[in-house]
Amino acid sequence: MEKQTFIFGKKNYILMIGGIALMVLGYILMAGGGSDDPEVFNPAIFSFQRIGLAPLLVVAGLVLEVYAIMTKD
Repeated sequence: MEKQTFIFGKKNYILMIGGIALMVLGYILMAGGGSDDPEVFNPAIFSFQRIGLAPLLVVAGLVLEVYAIMTKD
């Protein structure tokens, strides 16, 4: 019986999980900010957290995913 081998090593999988976690955190930070009353404007939708930080985390997660796939174990 042949020994089963995985495509990626342990380091790659840890990096992939980290990239997914960064993307999920970015999407969570982007969520919300709406107003319960459609007639009332809520300026919280334009906060640094939603406009700057969250997209940066999502892009960083994508870059980490590519690095995790391309790196050798």
